[in-house]
Amino acid sequence: ATEVLKEIRGRLGFLLRCGLDYLTLDRAAPTLSGGETQRIRLAGQIGCGLVGVVYILDEPSVGLHPRDNEMLLDSLCELRDQGNTVIVVEHDEETMRAADHIVDFGPGPGVRGGRVVAEGSFENIRNAKESITAKYLTGELVIDVPKLRRIDAAKVEGLGLRVERKPKPKRRKADDQAATSSLITQPSTPKSIRILGATHHNLREVDVTIPLEAFVCVTGVSGSGKSSLVNDILWQVLNRDLNKGNGTPGPHRKLTGLEHLDKAIDIDQSPIGRTPRSNPATYVKVFDLIRDLFTQLPDSKRRGYKPGRFSLNVCGGRCEACEGNGSNKLEMDFLADLWVTCPVCGGHRFNHETLEVKFKDKSIADVLELDVQQALEHFENIAPIKKLLQTLHDVGLDYLKLGQPSPTLSGGEAQRIKLARELGKRSTGRTVYLLDEPTTGLHFADIHRLLDVLHGFVNGGNTVIVVEHNLDVIKTADWVIDLGPEGGSAGGQVVASGPPEVVARVSASATGQFLAAALLEPRATAVPSAS
Repeated sequence: ATEVLKEIRGRLGFLLRCGLDYLTLDRAAPTLSGGETQRIRLAGQIGCGLVGVVYILDEPSVGLHPRDNEMLLDSLCELRDQGNTVIVVEHDEETMRAADHIVDFGPGPGVRGGRVVAEGSFENIRNAKESITAKYLTGELVIDVPKLRRIDAAKVEGLGLRVERKPKPKRRKADDQAATSSLITQPSTPKSIRILGATHHNLREVDVTIPLEAFVCVTGVSGSGKSSLVNDILWQVLNRDLNKGNGTPGPHRKLTGLEHLDKAIDIDQSPIGRTPRSNPATYVKVFDLIRDLFTQLPDSKRRGYKPGRFSLNVCGGRCEACEGNGSNKLEMDFLADLWVTCPVCGGHRFNHETLEVKFKDKSIADVLELDVQQALEHFENIAPIKKLLQTLHDVGLDYLKLGQPSPTLSGGEAQRIKLARELGKRSTGRTVYLLDEPTTGLHFADIHRLLDVLHGFVNGGNTVIVVEHNLDVIKTADWVIDLGPEGGSAGGQVVASGPPEVVARVSASATGQFLAAALLEPRATAVPSAS
């Protein structure tokens, strides 16, 4: 029994060191996030004591608070010290600093990348002239702190804010490790959403004020209650009452302020389509305009072709052997199904007659093979098409092919395509956008462009609410709501709320401790104006 207990304690210790102390042992596997699942598997590998193994991890820092990321890095270094090799695909700066060897690909995305621009130690990467990564690591390029915030409160006192200093609550045993004195400020703006008495999951009678027409970040360590508050309560109420959709909100006493809003949009990372016929061009509606253009060409008019002729979903113009998929599904019984290139159309998706119609020497299939940047050049003189393609460019998806099948897109790419679709719509203001971890899988440069887009939404009179751990995003917010102080039963409270400068002054806030350093970083380039 002694040996068994030793083994149990050891494996539980590995889970704690991977930042999973807030999980219960009976948590159902399907309810775990991808990052949690990856860290549980990592903890198991540390515990098994293998030597000479190569471990490959894709974005292990996804969904991790900076403090939890430090524990993860300690675990990865422990695997290395046991005699193993650890290879990670990562954009996180702290992970780069901890690495023994870095390989930086670039210099751009898609066809403009694909080669090694720098290799070696962290210092070697910093000195690489051609590397975009190096420019951000050295401070030549910086995601800067806005000089003005929409809710200006660099100093809380005397700026029209009502300040509440909450006393330390009576602590349970689970709370003993964290001080919980907090600083909660209320925004001076008259327009706000108030969530009162939230008790869903580990939330403890939480009262939160969310200013509208602002960029708001909800932060906190893993398991602190962020998703419970934003996804399970706020979004469910907004979807039910504003969008007239389905919604089953978690327990709360009251939610006020909806009279200031017209609609709510949850821009998540779910797929934009389930079949290969769905693609970025169809989702942002630019393919409708391209089909109309092809219909107006002389060859189409002479043959009597209508827009449906150039559709992947309608019989007539598409290849019927693959039904416009460009490939056929091969069922493998006990193995995963395979998609093999259609032998009739060779992956072009359309029949021979349809492909004979060309615009500037390119058929409809050739157009779908263009990436966004190439398509912008190809349709440079067609303003409506160029406008919608520009939205994909603005969210950093220049490298994506217009016809790339939806099932092959990552969650982060799907989320940015949804952002592009919103950019293409006429903004009326009074809309609230919710995003959960929008920086997942993004390089510094991509985050810079993403912030331009999000702040652009707010400048149009809308509200953007993000659940985020990335300090570059948090420091540009107008308002931060930090939950904690820990995860699980030791979390579920508002530790601090206010502009980033306010949260950075709260000693009990794990986010504030890292944010204080981020706010002091040197400035080089301007981030989206918040004025």
